[in-house]
Amino acid sequence: MKQLKTIDCIKRWRHFTGTSRRYSCTQLVKMNALVALCHFCELHGPRTLFCTEAVHPPSPSPSQSGPGIPGDRDREADREGEGLTMRANSSATQRADMCEGCRSLPASHPGFVSVDSETGIRYLSHQHPRQPQLFSVVRQACVRSLSCEVCPGREGPIFFGDEQHGFVFSHTFFIKDNLARGFQRWYSIVVVAMDRIYLINSWPFLLRHLRLTIQSLQNTALKVFDSEQCVCPQRAVRMNSAFSPAVFPHQRSGNAARSLTSLTQHPNLWASLHSSFSWLLKACGSRLTEKLLEGAPTEDTLVLIERQTEQEEEMSGWDGAEGGGSNPQPSQSESVQVKDFQFDDGRQEDLLGPKFKSLRHLRQVLGASDFRQLAWHVLMGNQVIWRGADPGLIQSAFNVLKALLPVGCVRAVLYSPHYEEAYRCNFLGLSPDVPIPAHVSSSEFSMLVDVLNVERGCVNPISDDDILSLYQFNISSANTQPTDKGPTLLNKIEVALSNENLSVEVVSLCLLCLKEEWMNKVKVLFKFSKVDGRGKEDTQKVLALLGATGPGEEDNVRLLKFWMTGLSKLYKSHLMTAVRGGERTLSQ
Repeated sequence: MKQLKTIDCIKRWRHFTGTSRRYSCTQLVKMNALVALCHFCELHGPRTLFCTEAVHPPSPSPSQSGPGIPGDRDREADREGEGLTMRANSSATQRADMCEGCRSLPASHPGFVSVDSETGIRYLSHQHPRQPQLFSVVRQACVRSLSCEVCPGREGPIFFGDEQHGFVFSHTFFIKDNLARGFQRWYSIVVVAMDRIYLINSWPFLLRHLRLTIQSLQNTALKVFDSEQCVCPQRAVRMNSAFSPAVFPHQRSGNAARSLTSLTQHPNLWASLHSSFSWLLKACGSRLTEKLLEGAPTEDTLVLIERQTEQEEEMSGWDGAEGGGSNPQPSQSESVQVKDFQFDDGRQEDLLGPKFKSLRHLRQVLGASDFRQLAWHVLMGNQVIWRGADPGLIQSAFNVLKALLPVGCVRAVLYSPHYEEAYRCNFLGLSPDVPIPAHVSSSEFSMLVDVLNVERGCVNPISDDDILSLYQFNISSANTQPTDKGPTLLNKIEVALSNENLSVEVVSLCLLCLKEEWMNKVKVLFKFSKVDGRGKEDTQKVLALLGATGPGEEDNVRLLKFWMTGLSKLYKSHLMTAVRGGERTLSQ
């Protein structure tokens, strides 16, 4: 199995999002892939049992650009079905020497056809691919998946392939059989594609859904195996029967020809697999969406990609634990932490009741002085705790405050019934009855915002937008350091927020530009101090060059060091690889 080489971050981004070209929605689904079920026959070796492929409609010529005639797709599907029937009949002679275990559909079966009404793509399923070139590719993938390319334990996922024969995601598994050698038979499901990056990025998705299909087959076959064992236990029969080398092949030949349909007793097995594989091909292609970029991706975008990948891998890990019989329950703190990265701007409108709409709105409610103190703690990486009875209001506050930081620096627990330590989150929402530990309330690296309900009599209803009429905000912190000098970034943010001539949208874009400016400074400082290992005197010169010295210098340096934690793993590894490569070149 080949190992992936380090690729330039921009190239990897383009491969991930498909922005090296401009794909339409239909073209994204057209990323060719093929799914096949393979079996290791005890008499004939690795064999392909069932294969599902996507057939794309031909591009219309200029003379055919008008609306299609009703019924065209139905007639095309009928013609495709006729083609499958003719192909099946023509290969009946070749299939005659196959045992029952090597055969899925009868020789006269036309196969299965499903048509996607949105794109016009037809998903065809039969024992072998419809094109001779694909037949050899699938045949090779089948042989390799059931012979040399296997994971430890011979059951599980693996990736292999090359540019010439395509790349393969293979998942091998066993099916229980009362008459088989070792009471089990060996199968694999392979996904073949020519796009390596596409297939690798689809690994968590494919693994999660293929495991569901495999577990369904194994559970169904296990019921049949248990029932057959109750009727006639084969282990005792084999131990008591006389063994003769001369007749052993004849004894084995009768037991080696059990089909998967016989092992599962599923009357509609192949139709069910066709539906499962067709959905998998369509859904796997639909996961990728077009996103046009102007320039290199931002650090926030790279971090979001990494987090999405980690979440998919974690979900696959939980599915694997459930499939293996062990289902450990996460602790209460871990279950809260799972929610850290699931709140975004899109959910702001879904929150009910009063809520903060923007940073400017939050500044107007808290006041300029309290807002600056709050924003200072956020930018410095201190833990900001909001305690109150309205989780929607607290979540809306976090949604607007997180815009001050890079995505990689945001670790939030939206609403917890107990205190969470600062290393787990820098945004923490608590219910009003949760006590704050003494070491936290006396720490200068934390800030508490108590949200208290305002008592009011029977007066006219107050709008949810009038937050000050509903709540009172008490801000407390043990920090004695003045926050009026810096950092420089906070001073610029306050200038933008206080300018009423700028709309909320313009302020958001201004904040985005300021964050990118300071993230570039963070990258320079990281490369200079962490990667190159320069001394304090040289680092001070770089800070002066970056404009981080002068008034508020201490806050600027502290901000830059905190924001280093928000750099993507891809960027850090890219820098380290480049430095090591340069060192090797110099040594040579």
